Amino acid sequence: MDDGLVRSISTGLSQKGVRDHNERLLLSLLQRHQALTAPDLARLSNLSAPTIFAILRKLESDGLLMRGKPVRGKVGKPSVPMMLAAGGVYAIGIKIGRRSADFLLMDFTGGIRLHRQLTYPHPLPREVFNFVQAGLAAAAAELPSSDLAKICGIGIAAPFDLWNWHDLTGPPAAEFQSWKDVDFRRELARFTDLPVSVINDATAACQAEHLYGRGKQFRDYAYFFVGAFVGGGIVLNNSVYEGRQGNAGALGSLRSIGPDGESRQLVDRASINTLETQLRDAGHNPITLWQDSGSWKDLADFVEPWLDQTARELAKASLSTCAVIDFEAIVIDGAFPIAIRDRLVEKIRQAILLEDTRGLILPVVESGSIGNNARALGAACSPVLAQFLLNSH
Repeated sequence: MDDGLVRSISTGLSQKGVRDHNERLLLSLLQRHQALTAPDLARLSNLSAPTIFAILRKLESDGLLMRGKPVRGKVGKPSVPMMLAAGGVYAIGIKIGRRSADFLLMDFTGGIRLHRQLTYPHPLPREVFNFVQAGLAAAAAELPSSDLAKICGIGIAAPFDLWNWHDLTGPPAAEFQSWKDVDFRRELARFTDLPVSVINDATAACQAEHLYGRGKQFRDYAYFFVGAFVGGGIVLNNSVYEGRQGNAGALGSLRSIGPDGESRQLVDRASINTLETQLRDAGHNPITLWQDSGSWKDLADFVEPWLDQTARELAKASLSTCAVIDFEAIVIDGAFPIAIRDRLVEKIRQAILLEDTRGLILPVVESGSIGNNARALGAACSPVLAQFLLNSH
């Protein structure tokens, strides 16, 4: 590996990349609405027209904004909408999951410029960090040299307590346990100087959905991501709420009841891992679920009862979250094909109707739209949010 090549993308943005409040406000409005004229921005931000024009000129000169096509047909001069410049900022997102790792290079509008994936039975630190280093080299080769300094940072999405979820024995088990002592920032500092942020993987998925998916339609909602292990996130006042220790929305830890009446967690009852176990017991290789989307249809005899159970569990979990905060919506996404997600959502809607909902205001249940890339995309959002956008929390 050419260490010089990897470090060539390590300078990051200068301090001028950290915008002040009003700049962040306008960038956030443009991110949410895609394109707005100066009068629209003034109306939405309550800032004066001269202030708006001054900020827009500055952001455009910094390369963060671009002009859209003039809007004609009204009295006076045509209005010129402004929008985020895709090539104005880049960020790297890394997802470390229990069955796969993803590396992607994201532009300022959420477009994916580079995507690499590694699948495995279990993630081991040495293998994952070699994958990340190779991804950084690929990103350096993907962008023109003039754009390398526009990479504002790296976000890493990983489950909390990753080392607690495994069924390995022998030497691999000891290496897996080493995740407990891994410092992601220190490990990446071996081959890059870019700033590194770490976020819970399900919270990252929620962030991606909120910025680039269905989340724009709702102010307050709970989000479930069904991966190898189910997790979630919550959005309050149009921002993802991470909580005091970054673990808000740990919906996979909600209480459930096992088949024998024992106390369990949602993660034990509504995760793809449950389906994997059933497939393994029946002599099938569950890795096909991650490598071949068509296998979900081929394994319908196992998938269908898993969908029924997962829907019942998520219906109860959805109502439990709404007993604490009256969310207007529940958004469901996961690491499975779109058709599976849509069927799961419909089954959840039906299951909610069979539950005791006294004292609750029922939320709408909607499909997410990002899918399997949500966690890596949300990870890439972390440095962008930190430097350019508003967070109401």
